[in-house]
Amino acid sequence: MLRQRLITAAIGLPILIAAIWFGGLWFTLFVTVIALLGGLEFYRMASNTNTRPLTYFGLVWIALILIGSHCTYPLATPFITTLGIAISLIWLIFRSPREQAFNSWAWTLAGVFYIGWMLNYWIHIRGLEFGKEWVFWGMLVTFANDTAAYLVGKTWGRHTLAPAISPAKTWEGAAGGLVGSVIVALALGLLLNLPINLWQMTLLSLVLSILAQLGDLVGSLLKRNTGTKDASKILPGHGGILDRADSIIFTGIVIYYYILFTQLWTTR
Repeated sequence: MLRQRLITAAIGLPILIAAIWFGGLWFTLFVTVIALLGGLEFYRMASNTNTRPLTYFGLVWIALILIGSHCTYPLATPFITTLGIAISLIWLIFRSPREQAFNSWAWTLAGVFYIGWMLNYWIHIRGLEFGKEWVFWGMLVTFANDTAAYLVGKTWGRHTLAPAISPAKTWEGAAGGLVGSVIVALALGLLLNLPINLWQMTLLSLVLSILAQLGDLVGSLLKRNTGTKDASKILPGHGGILDRADSIIFTGIVIYYYILFTQLWTTR
């Protein structure tokens, strides 16, 4: 398992680094492809609950939200979102079985917002000042949390963290993730010369670690509720796209608003 995880990381990380480095449309396309694959996994899991989500509609709207990030018109994203809610409801009128209409609609929009809307923040971060450095820092700190939590939990884990949701996760692993996040955050922060002092960087990395682990638990809860072990087998050693990306669902939001709030504070 560990060997497979390392091989997958060795192939995937250079692609991720290249997408972040070149930024712009390349990074948006990379995030969109990842989101579409994750969306397909999400809707397949939803189908295990005897629900028929509007899969193709959901995938199109995930892509529209992400690609719409490049639109300079300020009302573009609210318009796309509102249009998606309205069209999906109207679509259900002409779709059977109508007894499953609400569940189908709820799962469809859940995928759009959980994947498309949340991952959209990473695209916005890349467009900010020091955006490239912030995306590198945020994603690598999140991945460091995942790796440290996995290794420490597998080696020394004894006390389960959330047995009703994910019996394999332990408090020891969670603590290892916190430590790993802080170490990588401080090292990368100095290397990338981010505009943030050490105590803020330490605090932010702790928040990211906690949210990454909560995101992982949310992913586990979704899989448990849909009777799914792994979202898919597309990433050997990791499972599916959602098994890998669930930890960055929340962390991008924190980094984005941290940057905005600090910019507003310094300009006052």
